[in-house]
Amino acid sequence: MRIATLTSGGDCPGLNAVIRSVVRTSSAEYGSTVVGYEDGWVGLLEDRRVQLYDDEGIDRLLIRGGTILGTGRMKTEVFKEGIDRIKENLADANIDALIPIGGEGTLKGAKFLADNGVPVVGVPKTIDNDVNNTDYTFGFDTAVAVATDAVDRLHTTAESHNRVMIVEVMGRHVGWIALHSGMAGGAHYIVIPEEPFDINEIVKSMERRFQMGEKYGIIVVAEGAKPKDGTMELEDRGTDVFGHKIFAGIGEMIGKEFTRRTDYDVRTTVLGHIQRGGTPTAFDRVLATRYGVHATRAVHEGDFGSAVALQSGEVVRIPLSEAVGQLKTVPPGRYRTAKALFG
Repeated sequence: MRIATLTSGGDCPGLNAVIRSVVRTSSAEYGSTVVGYEDGWVGLLEDRRVQLYDDEGIDRLLIRGGTILGTGRMKTEVFKEGIDRIKENLADANIDALIPIGGEGTLKGAKFLADNGVPVVGVPKTIDNDVNNTDYTFGFDTAVAVATDAVDRLHTTAESHNRVMIVEVMGRHVGWIALHSGMAGGAHYIVIPEEPFDINEIVKSMERRFQMGEKYGIIVVAEGAKPKDGTMELEDRGTDVFGHKIFAGIGEMIGKEFTRRTDYDVRTTVLGHIQRGGTPTAFDRVLATRYGVHATRAVHEGDFGSAVALQSGEVVRIPLSEAVGQLKTVPPGRYRTAKALFG
């Protein structure tokens, strides 16, 4: 077989490990060849591809963050309008199957291709851990490790200066990174998109800490966190060219409210894209490798229209339809567990 792969959407630690795994498994188990399309769906539409070889260069990809193929985003209407061109490009390159690697948006694109007769097997990735029907996506563990390290470091400087430290982490629609890094780092309050917050409750929680003799507080906030109606006004910055909401810096807004309501010394740290860069953790390298192996086997077995997923520790195959359409959010019970440790 001749297989193609691409990486689409945001970059993510572990993408190169999947590429490596697809290439090596294809070569070693099936004698198949692999090409990679550059810059995600754009490269597929423009027929920009490179041959990927099972050599030392591929082998060294395991420890590299980012993606050697590049990544990008494409408007949905442009992608759908290009379906005939995509099919022609795949046919001209003698591609037997496509393995797109990406988050919920990429997997929606994969499902669209599968529904239109393109042989596709998807691989889920996202640091947000929000793809449905899979326990974990690779990249999440690395992002949590980076965020936790930042929280760990802020404990000492916050205590030294008697400050309230607000740490804004990624998480547009779900709070997995905030929840896990906040719990692992011993944050004193965690704010996630799934649970609208009351600024008064957060302020009171910090006030109780200081009244009990504590000298500092740390609050972890997901970028997509929202206040309860009527408790705090947020600036609306509209959407970007892809229709994604532009966030206005919720961590800074909460910090300003603290300063307005109290005399605490408040500082805000926004981790931003540092959570997506650098070397993937051992967990993410292993999970990405397993995904690549199983996706390659699914392709050679003709199990198209599916995606690989992690369920109860095992890599399984699920229909693409089960991976898209609904984000995997933080369950209320999981947040209540973390809330027991607030203050």
